[in-house]
Amino acid sequence: MEYRQMKYVLKVAEEQSFSQAAKKLYIAQPSLSQCIQRLEKQLGVLLFDRTATPLRLTFAGELYIETAKRILDLNDQMIQQMDDIADLKKGRLTIGSSPFRSTYLLPQVLPLFQRQYPGIEIVLAEGTTAELEEFALNGITDFSIVLLPIAENIFAYEPILTEELLIALSPHHPLSKQNRGSNSNQPPWTNINISELKEVPFILMKHGQRLHQTLLDLCAQAGFKPKIILESQSMEAAQALVVAGLGATLLPDTLVRHRYMPEHPCYFSIKESINTRTAIIAYRKGKYLSKAARLFISLMKEMHK
Repeated sequence: MEYRQMKYVLKVAEEQSFSQAAKKLYIAQPSLSQCIQRLEKQLGVLLFDRTATPLRLTFAGELYIETAKRILDLNDQMIQQMDDIADLKKGRLTIGSSPFRSTYLLPQVLPLFQRQYPGIEIVLAEGTTAELEEFALNGITDFSIVLLPIAENIFAYEPILTEELLIALSPHHPLSKQNRGSNSNQPPWTNINISELKEVPFILMKHGQRLHQTLLDLCAQAGFKPKIILESQSMEAAQALVVAGLGATLLPDTLVRHRYMPEHPCYFSIKESINTRTAIIAYRKGKYLSKAARLFISLMKEMHK
């Protein structure tokens, strides 16, 4: 069996279609079909049930997929080890990061890393926290920058930094004036109880982003369900909407400290117990981390001591 055949079978299983897989692999569909037919003849079993729509794996196909993934993963690890022997003269490092981290965290580290190791290609894979965990688990990324908690039976991780969570509220809202909230993007910030925001409309991050559930948990802990007027994928957009007087939102102080705005919201520290979160670098347990990955992690931790 060839690595090429394994990759072809994996892509067909992923796409559940020979035609779609052929497009993604940039080969003709007849060539792909013939390649897999030859493999099935060699193995003496069918890997796909071609009568099903969409295409489905047979029992033998499922076993083949499981084994092929392990073999290809071992092959990738061997290649990474060979890159280490080449003393980082060339290589590739794939980092999973949210758009937020890509904007406010990675620019502090990437330029320094690139100056020290110019032969290492950096690839960014962006997504939500849930997607980034999947990327790390399936080997799409060398590691992903995500948040605690995480499934410790599956992932190994290293903490990078702890963020304080802040409430952002329009500077013109009565609570901002009553509590003398600070519209500076630097601490100290006035404390506020979440219960004081019971009647305030909220801009909520979309499902799949950790701030989504954190805000719901904070409000539930205070005994009420928040009034949600809008959900957004972008923390920057939520912050701008707060300035415009649309409501309140929950933000990490990393964003607040590093984003200058002509007019800032009023920021408040939260008195409740859920008021911080820890950003981590996570990777699948047992995964071989290349020398480039280990050096990048070390550099990132050093910069956020």
